[in-house]
Amino acid sequence: MFAVLSGLTNKVATFANVAGTLVVLALVAVVNYDIFARGLFNMPFRGAVEVVQFAMVLIVFLQLPDVVRVGRLTRSDGLLTLIGPRYPRFARVLRGTIDLLSAIVMALIAVAIFPEFTDMWETQDFFGIPGVFTAPWWPIKLTILCSAALCTLIFVFKVIQLWSLSTPSEYDPQVDS
Repeated sequence: MFAVLSGLTNKVATFANVAGTLVVLALVAVVNYDIFARGLFNMPFRGAVEVVQFAMVLIVFLQLPDVVRVGRLTRSDGLLTLIGPRYPRFARVLRGTIDLLSAIVMALIAVAIFPEFTDMWETQDFFGIPGVFTAPWWPIKLTILCSAALCTLIFVFKVIQLWSLSTPSEYDPQVDS
């Protein structure tokens, strides 16, 4: 059952990463359109700034779960690399503690953003300049909520996987990848 849930979570994270990449491509198209329209026709894309702001948040939070999944989240693991070969059990405990704390932080983010999402959904609050360009806030809040929840699951699965390993006979710096 663990393998099925972990595999499903990994597939969702990969799908979100692909969606984030598609948002990057759309952002490139918007910026290029704005540049050409501004230069050739003296008519910039109205709302380009808002679209860029919207897209940046989407990109970060759509790609975050896959970054966590593959172990590429920026962190300082110099201490783990240094002590791992000599004290593999301690390194494993420390890695598990870091992943557990990361899961807690992501869960707190999800819990904190949920009321904001429901408020934005109910009020249909928007950002931008009325009459020029507006977009609703709720898709951003939903993306942050889902991303944080997915990251929480991935970190929890990493902790479970790490603790289910037999005692480490040799240090593996990529055990949580």
